[in-house]
Amino acid sequence: MKKYIIILCDGMADEPLQSLGGKTPMEAADTVHMNELARKSELGMVRTIPEEMEPGSDTANLSVLGYDPRVYYSGRSPLEALSIGVNLSDSDVSFRCNLVTLSEEQKQYDKKIMLDHSAGEITTEEAAILIQALREELAIAGYAFYPGVSYRHLLVQEQGEVILLMPPHDILDQEISNYLTHPAILREMMERSYHILQSHPINQDRRKRGLKVANSVWFWGAGVKPTLPSFTEKYGLRGAMISAVDLLKGIAVGSGMHNIDVEGATGGLDNNYRGQGEAAVKALVEENFDFVYVHIEAPDEMGHQGNYVDKIKAIENIDQMIVGPMVAELSAAHVPFRMLVLPDHPTPVARRTHTKSPVPYLLYDSEKKVFESEMFDEKEADKTGIYVEQGEQLIRRLFGLT
Repeated sequence: MKKYIIILCDGMADEPLQSLGGKTPMEAADTVHMNELARKSELGMVRTIPEEMEPGSDTANLSVLGYDPRVYYSGRSPLEALSIGVNLSDSDVSFRCNLVTLSEEQKQYDKKIMLDHSAGEITTEEAAILIQALREELAIAGYAFYPGVSYRHLLVQEQGEVILLMPPHDILDQEISNYLTHPAILREMMERSYHILQSHPINQDRRKRGLKVANSVWFWGAGVKPTLPSFTEKYGLRGAMISAVDLLKGIAVGSGMHNIDVEGATGGLDNNYRGQGEAAVKALVEENFDFVYVHIEAPDEMGHQGNYVDKIKAIENIDQMIVGPMVAELSAAHVPFRMLVLPDHPTPVARRTHTKSPVPYLLYDSEKKVFESEMFDEKEADKTGIYVEQGEQLIRRLFGLT
């Protein structure tokens, strides 16, 4: 029986950079295996984010998995709540709670600068201690904190209201005053968090080590309990998710897919790429899964950091440690498969945030030579003239339903 794979390289697409001679990180990266696949694959462009929606990994990954975000999106944070194991009631509103780094020079909270949306990609272990401190010192009836992974956490409000709030990665290096549109109680909690966290022993230790401190929380991504149709009922396939981040794990929980945890899998450049690829092959060959979704966060994080060198490295790591070995191992096992490789959205290094431009995709079939291109990048994919307007339809191409 044929197997199906999506390798989702979060934020991999980009824009030409002068520092790379007009190339994008995808063009500049040494991606031997993706380029080899491009010579016998369908390349094209796909719009993963509807024009009327904000560009984010939540809407984009729903789209790639075949769920129209205009129908099924109910907010980012509720999807993460599913992964964390928080049971939301119908009247609860959950918020993404980032641990962030704000500038410390200004006494007035609203005059501070958003320096880092991820507090230097703080470790999950350190973050859990900080969230516990907030639980103890910011105990307010009707509000509850829940720890997640690295800088990504959760605040649940009973009987809440969904409001649009600015993501911290969209206001890097800017004064936060223009973006404090939070209700008074949430703003007060954020300001109090600064006074609690700024001198916390965890942050004192991080300063000594020359690391960014997690000196405030920032609430955004509000939403309500999601309802997703079963992936298996929708496509007749048994699916597994391999990701380090709660958002993707939550989508898997909501759609009835199985989550496979990989030791050492992180949202950063230090991710265990090889472990993710090996887990995917094992799921397909030994554990009787029909479909695996391998999500790698690193290119997105490097884009947010404005670091094109490390973004290129992240792309090369995916190519060398996931794409190449997976193709080789599945071929050696004589397992017929179709593989889709793509980003969910662009995270341009120069902008340090998401955009909603269409992204390139590569669709490879181990039993069929479809198309010929020399490389897999934004320009080559655009040249083919193949364009999928409705992102949720792309997975049907993977499954041979279109």
